[in-house]
Amino acid sequence: MKQHFQPLLNLEQAKDLVFASVTVPRSDCPVEHPDRTTSPTQPGLSRTPTTSQSPDHTATRSPASSFTTSVSSPEEDNLSNPEWEDPQQAECSSASDHSASGSEAPNDTATSRNEWLSKSGMISWAPTEAETLPYTPSRCLAEGPTDYARRRIHDIQSCLELFVTEEILQLVLGYTNLDGQRTDGEGWEDISMMELKAFIGLLILVGVYRSRDETTRSLWAEGTGRAIFKATMSQKKFGKIAAMLRFDDQLHRPRRMIDTRLAAIWPVWESWAPRLQMVYNPGVEVCVDEQLVPFRGRCPFVQYFPHSSDRYGIKVWTAYDAKTSYTWKMSVCTWKQNEAISQLNQGKTVLLDLAEGLGGHTVMCDSFFTSCELGEELLKRKIAMVGMMKKNNPELPRALLEVRQRAILSAVFAFTKTHTAVSYIPNRGKNVILLSTKHREPAVSTRRLQKPLMVTEYNNSKGRVKLDKVFGAYSCRQKTHRWTQRLFYHILDVSAYNAFILWMCLDPGWKAGITNKRRLFLEELGKAMVTPLMQQRQRLPRNPTAIAVVNAARARYPEDSAPITSSGRRRQCHTCRKMVSNVCCRCGHFVCKAHLEVTCFTCSSGDLD
Repeated sequence: MKQHFQPLLNLEQAKDLVFASVTVPRSDCPVEHPDRTTSPTQPGLSRTPTTSQSPDHTATRSPASSFTTSVSSPEEDNLSNPEWEDPQQAECSSASDHSASGSEAPNDTATSRNEWLSKSGMISWAPTEAETLPYTPSRCLAEGPTDYARRRIHDIQSCLELFVTEEILQLVLGYTNLDGQRTDGEGWEDISMMELKAFIGLLILVGVYRSRDETTRSLWAEGTGRAIFKATMSQKKFGKIAAMLRFDDQLHRPRRMIDTRLAAIWPVWESWAPRLQMVYNPGVEVCVDEQLVPFRGRCPFVQYFPHSSDRYGIKVWTAYDAKTSYTWKMSVCTWKQNEAISQLNQGKTVLLDLAEGLGGHTVMCDSFFTSCELGEELLKRKIAMVGMMKKNNPELPRALLEVRQRAILSAVFAFTKTHTAVSYIPNRGKNVILLSTKHREPAVSTRRLQKPLMVTEYNNSKGRVKLDKVFGAYSCRQKTHRWTQRLFYHILDVSAYNAFILWMCLDPGWKAGITNKRRLFLEELGKAMVTPLMQQRQRLPRNPTAIAVVNAARARYPEDSAPITSSGRRRQCHTCRKMVSNVCCRCGHFVCKAHLEVTCFTCSSGDLD
């Protein structure tokens, strides 16, 4: 049976298809070749060279319903050869390759620039210090007590009186007696200045004996108490002063509340805070940090600290000397955490306020304060800055944030004209970033950990001392529900420690070879403040040991007192168990006449000394 095949294309259609494909220009090369004819390869089509010299193109139909396109041009042989390349096409392709390689180089440069551009796009960092300006520190005042303090220090108690002055004590005494008269009326007995100083002396001794937050009943108890507390004043008197202690006139408080939330203690605070800077000049390095005064009562600005052991308290901003931990300036944070004002440049505002009065110093701070903008402001005041930075700070370049491809103990530096930032990898996955306006070179220690120089200086100053531990070791705070009283206890802690620093600066050889000098200093300070009240005490304590303490205090100043022969109560004799009222002035034990030896006052006072 004869089969008939229907052709796919006739001769004229094939010619049109071939010529249409030839006239399509190259997209990657602007050179046109009008003499060259090409035919695209499609399914069922194949290109084969022919030896025909005719310029006409013919299409012959094969029996298998496929056709072959023949091109009479001699260039067709070269087109079918894969090793052949037209010179014009080669020139065009080389130009395109050159442009492609040239476009890759700017892309790499742009990528490198993006790595050293801050995330905010406002600061351009550099990997080298070629354009960084040198830092020349200014001269600062000589470190140590001022001339004002040197002229007024003559004993241990006078060191404390530079901070807790007679003026401050008069304010506290006047406001306390005023509130006591308004509360108790005629039943109130005014507190004397001597009793107030003895009260403060007992608070200092509370810290010496590590009895902070201990109840008053326990301090005066027979088994757990100390004899010096009973010898100074009664438990009732101490509790009365502590309960009625006031620091302002309550009737005038609403007027001051308009200006500050510290109105309840502001008269005392504004008199005490400036004296910290008046009596001492800090060293070259000054640290700025926050401190927590533990408190859980009602307070308009109490804050929550999840990482602190006390959790709740009053936040206090502190600027202190990095070498001696002398508290040079303090500021109470009266903003709450949920207030909008506390989130608006709070770190910059606080640090600039605490740095007021410094010049030629270096401020060490943590990530809460550190920023390039703050560094520029401090440089205008001739103050350098070294501080840690958070990883999400928009001022940092991306090159300092990459950790995965870096080796342990490696350091990467970034520079601007006035700032230097370093990224240090102490452990796997940990990135420590510091910013400095003091260091202008990529200096690295040669020790085993290979720490950058700015990291080493930061650890030796800011990371060496924690103020919470310094003041908490001998804190005098007592349990109270009034935040003003808790803040006053903190004022006493700071003043007592600063007084110790002043005393050691003026007398470095005091108690040489003893490690617990601070405890001995505070003990002598507390006893010096309670001794005058002991000497003038009219009613003697009942405890024999307390009576012995009073006798010892009066024996040192015989012109102010007389020896004690009777305690006013009867107990068994220490030797024969006979009921007697006579007390030994040396040990405080009750003794009868058979075991009593009579000694004159001169001899007894000489033995005690």
